[in-house]
Amino acid sequence: MPDSNATTQALDAGDRTKASDAPEAGPRNDAPEAGLRSDAREPRYDPAAIEAKWSARWRDNPALYAAEGPTSTKPKYYVLEMLPYPSGVLHMGHVRNYSIGDALARYMWMNGYNVLHPMGWDSFGLPAENAALKAGAQPRRWTLGNIARMKEQMKRLGFAYDWAREVTTCLPEYYRWNQWFFLKLYERGLVYRKLSRVNWCPACATVLANEQVVGGRCWRHEDVVVEQRELEQWFARTTQYSDELLAGLEQLDGWPEKVRTMQRNWIGRSEGALVDFALEQPVGIAGDKITAFTTRLDTIFGATSLQLAPEHPLVGALIGNDPALHAQVEQVVAEQRRARESGDLGELDKAKHGIFTGKYAINPFVSAAGGGDAARMPIWVANYIVTDYGTGAIMSVPAHDERDYEFARKYDLPIKVVVLPRRTGEPAPEGQPEESLLPYSGTESLLINSGEFSGLACEEAQQKMAAYAEQHGFGKPSVTYRLKDWGISRQRYWGTPIPMLYCDACGIVPVPENELPVVLPENVEITLTGGSPLARLPEFVNTRCPSCGGAARRETDTMDTFVDSSWYFYRYTDPGNDRQPFAPENARQWFPIDQYIGGVEHAILHLIYSRFWTKFMRDLGMISNDEPATRLFTQGMVIKGGAKMSKSLGNVVSPDEMADRYGADSTRMYALFAAPPDRDLDWQDAGVEGIHRFLSRVYRFVMRHADAARAAQQSKVVALSPEIGRKLERKLHQTIKRVTQDFAGRWHFNTSIAAIMELVNELYACEPDILAGNIPAVHVADAERKLVLLLAPFAPYLAHELWEILNAAVSAGGAAEDGRLDLLHHPWPKYSEELARADEVEIPVQINGKVRSRITVAASAADDVVRELALNEEKIKAALAGKHLVKAIVVTGKLVNLVVK
Repeated sequence: MPDSNATTQALDAGDRTKASDAPEAGPRNDAPEAGLRSDAREPRYDPAAIEAKWSARWRDNPALYAAEGPTSTKPKYYVLEMLPYPSGVLHMGHVRNYSIGDALARYMWMNGYNVLHPMGWDSFGLPAENAALKAGAQPRRWTLGNIARMKEQMKRLGFAYDWAREVTTCLPEYYRWNQWFFLKLYERGLVYRKLSRVNWCPACATVLANEQVVGGRCWRHEDVVVEQRELEQWFARTTQYSDELLAGLEQLDGWPEKVRTMQRNWIGRSEGALVDFALEQPVGIAGDKITAFTTRLDTIFGATSLQLAPEHPLVGALIGNDPALHAQVEQVVAEQRRARESGDLGELDKAKHGIFTGKYAINPFVSAAGGGDAARMPIWVANYIVTDYGTGAIMSVPAHDERDYEFARKYDLPIKVVVLPRRTGEPAPEGQPEESLLPYSGTESLLINSGEFSGLACEEAQQKMAAYAEQHGFGKPSVTYRLKDWGISRQRYWGTPIPMLYCDACGIVPVPENELPVVLPENVEITLTGGSPLARLPEFVNTRCPSCGGAARRETDTMDTFVDSSWYFYRYTDPGNDRQPFAPENARQWFPIDQYIGGVEHAILHLIYSRFWTKFMRDLGMISNDEPATRLFTQGMVIKGGAKMSKSLGNVVSPDEMADRYGADSTRMYALFAAPPDRDLDWQDAGVEGIHRFLSRVYRFVMRHADAARAAQQSKVVALSPEIGRKLERKLHQTIKRVTQDFAGRWHFNTSIAAIMELVNELYACEPDILAGNIPAVHVADAERKLVLLLAPFAPYLAHELWEILNAAVSAGGAAEDGRLDLLHHPWPKYSEELARADEVEIPVQINGKVRSRITVAASAADDVVRELALNEEKIKAALAGKHLVKAIVVTGKLVNLVVK
């Protein structure tokens, strides 16, 4: 398989043409290829005319890309690219993403699949609202205008979408089902409201979910530090599915391991135990114990203090009315807030410090073992303990935890060893271990100084001690997660209204289903202050309670936009349904998605939420699948000048400009050719021009030989003699094999296109023999037709034009007289292993790893024959003179490496 250098060489080879290959902007010269004679001007590739012609035809056939219904006998294939935010126009990142999916969809159609390939618009949320604010327009008008423009761009680029299934999430016919789902979540206790500390983006003027904070900054505004605020919020209980979300990752072997690892880490499952430490002096109604979570219960006899997060609910009661302690705690709270806002909580580990509250708790294990005063543990507030993990309280075991050890050394707290420090295979130290061995956090050892548990292996001790704690009523085994419930409230206008009411008599009351949708008002004054703009609309806020008939107030928060994108792909299966989100039988036909394509930046946000939503809908009985997609592909970014394309950097390339200059085929084909799809693509305008020149060569060759090809297409293809045309036939079958395998494997479309370029070079090299009649026209016709079929997924406009020319069966009205013009569903070409097999191969010969020569050998040559040929090659014989051959390494069909002294 060629590497990036090989693809560059292929493009360079394809560019070795005259000025007739230059785009319209360049000098015009329609001279024929060197060595050929022509009495007429050569046909010129005109992508503007070709693409306008076929675009009009495709628009006149709205059912062209429609999927077949449930009675279809074809295997189904649901290929989907993540839907875009319509806050502007298409950029090259979109073009790359959609070109990948479109090539795959066309390939699967040609392989006989019933393909579902829809598109829609993730049109609610902050990006659209912020863009509308900046432009001084209402979000709805701005958004729908952008959708119209982006849809035209997609059609201009020839993307094969079934527009009859189009979904727009900001329209009531879609978001009414967001509200319906919310009510179903509420019925099952999976959404709830509570006062909580939330992430607040000053630029967005709204709450962000934990997953939307990246490095302490807003995921949409990379230069804006996220603040912490206390607000009443609605939450979706994603933690209800924590175990299932984690376990399900093991079944997603069609997803990138990077994405699965990111989700595992975000879910963050930890097994351990909860332990209650009784307060020596209860603090009234605030409580009489502190519960801590630990993953190392086996070390509890070595716990010499308790440490609390500064925002732990008991801190205020523990420090009482001491103003000095209050001031110190507030400093630590502010320090944590700054670290959280800067996205660097790890900085707290570098400068650990704490505040002694003056209070003590009792270690229940030491107390039960008769430890007396040894069971007393001082309670500290520490800057490196956070409320987001476990219970916000930890038992500090300095001998066996690095952070606790540093803290204990700083404040001269006791350090008690309870696990024998040792490395695997080393004898245990006798007596009290040396200080240099501490802290020791390993588990492949035995307990000491741990009462009745001494002598147990660490893992065995953890199980027995958890059971002991549960039996005696001061603890139990427990599992905790990094994953938190999903905060879905947003204090912005442009989103799905939350269908809940507030009644003074009845409390929180859901809107009845028969009153959905709660329609988002239009012509609302939007500001970035004062919470949701909906709260300033009395005609929206004020309503009647459906339970008691009294006055009630509507919820004025709207839903997080990720609610919209958590289930949109199911709506594609039944977009016009006004009785339910989708018919279950429609979802069963198409789910799970066979191939989902999008950016890795959605690994935590959209992909976790959509997995949660799928499991919830399954539990409602709406679907039978556990996961939304069987396979996931994450494409690389498009960069220019070493940076991601961005308006602020001024390095954005317009797809429209590229399509106008070089054609849509050249634009999308370059997006697939310039780099493997999973890697970043460094955009070069000259590369698009090079693809244009290559497509010009294809067009000229086919046009020059189209008449002969048409005349020969009814003839039977016969075997070629080894002397004439065998090289072309072999290259043709090698190309079909390579492209087919690239689609079935890693999608290295850059090597697929490079292989097609090499095939075209071979066709041009054979042209003198073709004109001389040494290669039968039937074989030329076969090669041309298969070349066009290979191009169809990558350059559909040109492929359709050439296919029509080669078949020459179009009536005056433009309709095909036979079925041969249906290129979209024409069978993909097959290759023969025998015909693809090379007669001879070129083998590089290395001496001590450096290539010194090359030899040509029969493809079937045995290794010992290849070895002798290499040793007898003239350059090699000269290089070996006076040297001792240590060994000769032959890698069959690849290389020979001679090791000499």
